[in-house]
Amino acid sequence: MSSLPWSISYPEPPGNGFWGPRTSTIDWCEENYVVSPYVAEAVNTITNGMFIALAVYSIINSVTQKLETRFILTAMGFALVGIGSWLFHMTLQYEYQLLDELPMIYATCIPTWAVFSYARSKRDTILLGIYIFVGAATLTAVYLYFKDPTIHQAGYAVLTGMVLFRSLYLIVTKIDDAAVRKDMWKTVIIGIVTFLSGYGLWMLDIHFCSTLRGARRAVGMPLGFLLELHGWWHILTGLGVYYYLVFLEYLRVCLIGKQKEYVYIWDFGIFPHVNLKNDKKLEKKNN
Repeated sequence: MSSLPWSISYPEPPGNGFWGPRTSTIDWCEENYVVSPYVAEAVNTITNGMFIALAVYSIINSVTQKLETRFILTAMGFALVGIGSWLFHMTLQYEYQLLDELPMIYATCIPTWAVFSYARSKRDTILLGIYIFVGAATLTAVYLYFKDPTIHQAGYAVLTGMVLFRSLYLIVTKIDDAAVRKDMWKTVIIGIVTFLSGYGLWMLDIHFCSTLRGARRAVGMPLGFLLELHGWWHILTGLGVYYYLVFLEYLRVCLIGKQKEYVYIWDFGIFPHVNLKNDKKLEKKNN
């Protein structure tokens, strides 16, 4: 029971809520249905709003700034991840768990193809796309057969690592402009630190779950919501993915020789995006 007079004590978990018995292979540290009978994990659900909002913003920016379709598709993929994760944490049903996990692989396949197809022939680019498709399909089949989340997590980590190291290689070998490289390195570093910070909080949430639950019950709601570390993982992951998407947009613009048509903007010094130089909103902002 909470010791703070202005807080709301956590009720005992009621067991099953509106969505019935859990069918997912994973259940997180947040206690189920203690906030609402209609939402299994309230904080883990709502925090996906950051992921969805940034993905939608990326889609809009890609369209209005006339970036390549690959970036629209990538952002749409990560929006689907956010929606799937929202539904998964809200229901704890297996089908929505898959809608959370599998799009992470598929969305990452697009930037994988993009960075590894640079400067390749059309034939090699097509073959690379086929190889990535077969790899993603194989990983999906293996994961669905064994239903072990470690398989999905390892596959996602490998894909993400491949894209990251290939991108860094392209910065070092293909980008000569010092100012451009500075912006790219800043974006990558902030993105990596943000992502790894979220990962660290997620690991704490897993390994110190009983301690965190006790602390949350001690302070009550809503202050206890701040100790839902998997929710912070969603927020920081959303930010980290956004930084990386913007970095890939800028890298691609430079690699295909359109650097002079675009400008790299840091809103408030921390929020980057790629804009056309003749963008009317940008001109109005700078006047």
